[in-house]
Amino acid sequence: MIKELLHKNIVEALDNLKLNHEKEFTVEIPNNPEFGDYSTNAALVLGKENKMKPKDLADKIVKELKKNKAYKKLEIAGPGFINFFLSPSLYQQVFWEIYKSEDYGKSDFGNQEKILLEFVSANPTGPLNIVSARAAAFGDTLYRIMKYVGYAPAREFYINDAGNQVDILAESLELRLREIHGEKIGEFPYEAYHGEYVKHLAHRLNALEGTRVFMLPEKDRLEHLKEFALSELLEMQRNSLEKFGVVFEGWVSEKALRAEGVVEEVLSYLTEADCTYEKEDAIWFNSTKYGDDKDRVLMKSDGSITYFVPDVAYHLTKIQRGFTKLIDIFGPDHHGYVPRIRAAFRALNYDDSILEFIFLQQVNIFESGERVKMSKRAGKIVTMDDLISVVGKDAARYFFIARKANAHLNFDLELALKKNNENPVYYCQYAHARICSIIKKARSEKIYPKHFKKEMIKKLNKPEELALIQKMADLPELLILIAVHREPHRLTTYIEELASLLHHYYEKYQIVNVKNLALSQARLMLLYTVRKVMQICFELMGISAPETM
Repeated sequence: MIKELLHKNIVEALDNLKLNHEKEFTVEIPNNPEFGDYSTNAALVLGKENKMKPKDLADKIVKELKKNKAYKKLEIAGPGFINFFLSPSLYQQVFWEIYKSEDYGKSDFGNQEKILLEFVSANPTGPLNIVSARAAAFGDTLYRIMKYVGYAPAREFYINDAGNQVDILAESLELRLREIHGEKIGEFPYEAYHGEYVKHLAHRLNALEGTRVFMLPEKDRLEHLKEFALSELLEMQRNSLEKFGVVFEGWVSEKALRAEGVVEEVLSYLTEADCTYEKEDAIWFNSTKYGDDKDRVLMKSDGSITYFVPDVAYHLTKIQRGFTKLIDIFGPDHHGYVPRIRAAFRALNYDDSILEFIFLQQVNIFESGERVKMSKRAGKIVTMDDLISVVGKDAARYFFIARKANAHLNFDLELALKKNNENPVYYCQYAHARICSIIKKARSEKIYPKHFKKEMIKKLNKPEELALIQKMADLPELLILIAVHREPHRLTTYIEELASLLHHYYEKYQIVNVKNLALSQARLMLLYTVRKVMQICFELMGISAPETM
């Protein structure tokens, strides 16, 4: 917000001087506060364009800008940087705009571009684990921010409900059901699913149907077991996601795609594009011709289709539904997926630049300093529900988005449970609760006004007050950067910095003082606005904004 204002003033100064400014220049906050509140490289970037030395151009720009009383001081540094020292009046002007805004930071930047975010997409063979939880938190937060800055995003879950892993699930369920009826199974097969959830499924099926399932022919029996398990587990996954604050607009079934004949269409398209061949009784896609590291099997010698084909079919349906950017959020073991999908797009004459892949690195859970080992087949699994029940939705979501996507995440259960300043989510939520407490106190002492007035802001001139205003002013640009670069972790950094400024301000200054009504109300107006900005951040992260703690 302030950057935009300064940028606009620089452009106006250049126009008044009848100088060119076609090249992009930046306005940034210097790392060293000695270099001002903001700094620009305008003279460095535009010097050659205007046939002037950067320092000479900077001198002309500064002389023109000095006509604006919003600048307490302007100085030229180094080879031609211009440093801005702002007057409190400029901060106060910006603060008034933030206070008045109902949806602060909201914009139409994205121009309603249709973007499909596919994330989680876990196999429906068990409860969602912490890897899925990280994907859910990341994808949902990115969705919320993209929507807030004007994109038209949608969230989608691709259900891998066809293939070998589903057959193994049905067989695992049958074995557990037979155990209930007294059969000695012996050693449970290694490749089967060992988790307790399979036993729960077997008991539920037994309560509903008893031994009737064993009366079905083997093929029908396995299909029935498969459908029952998929239905139950998918509902379990939906419920887990809803408890985590994540709701998908679309659920797309691989089995349904196959039934609709979309898979056969893809095979036909690739054949017509003359990029398939037969070898060893299988049909291959000549994907190396389109940038892949090796050719891929489309149809095995037994006539079964590989996973690659329905995956391509699914991505083509995304384009057919009008999405212009397809963002897939994957775990760390999906890198090999990218070149083959891109190759298929190129072979079918689609622009593969609309494909974007984000890889979330491994999640490790630590408890009492020890890493918790996980294995779905062995039944040693930390589920999303387990995590939420221990640390709560807020802490889980916050910790999962607080790290860059390409960084490994060590989730410290003890830290997430701490109710002190070491726990970042507690630290931020406590800042919000602290403001609520101050406002409640002001109301009880009849200090809180019915309406805040513009003239009140003239009292806000302390460095800590201006720092809070400056930090709030950064939010609109930050949200756009997060959406463009797909970096939700930057929002947690932002709110921690805002919370830190608030706590420091509270500890240094008295907010509610019955002996100084005007100053108290100005500071209450500042806190009211900080609370509003924090609530926006919390909502975008999908976590609560508690009033008491």
